[in-house]
Amino acid sequence: MFQEVLVVCIGNVCRSPVGEALLRRALPGHRIASAGLGALVGHAADPTAARLAEADGLDLSAHRARQIDAGMVREADLVLVMSEGQRLAIAEQFPFATGKTMRFGRWLPGEAGSGVDIPDPYRRNEEVFVRVHRQLTEAARLWQARLGGSRG
Repeated sequence: MFQEVLVVCIGNVCRSPVGEALLRRALPGHRIASAGLGALVGHAADPTAARLAEADGLDLSAHRARQIDAGMVREADLVLVMSEGQRLAIAEQFPFATGKTMRFGRWLPGEAGSGVDIPDPYRRNEEVFVRVHRQLTEAARLWQARLGGSRG
């Protein structure tokens, strides 16, 4: 059973905080956390990501970026990354986690049924953030369906 989920991106200020908040809402009773492979440790969520999240009823005001470590990965039942490259980086850094690491966009329609990478909007324009927020929202909905969260 996947009770503990770790959502990972690079800086832990754009995609993974939003993904974490979306999964927290979608999967009550699960423990959801986030971290970065190259985290901007201590930084708040990106202002554009936070504003789009707030418009969607999510609060990222308490978020502070943190660096992924072996303990976090060990505790997680499922590690969700934003790209295939990040999946490979987790496998290299934490070989024990290879079998429990998947892309956040795993269930989104994509190449050969294996999902899609969710691009990094950091320091990009608002249009990119909006597109990424939509992808994260849909991907979280699809994870909710697979992990058994309530629909509401």
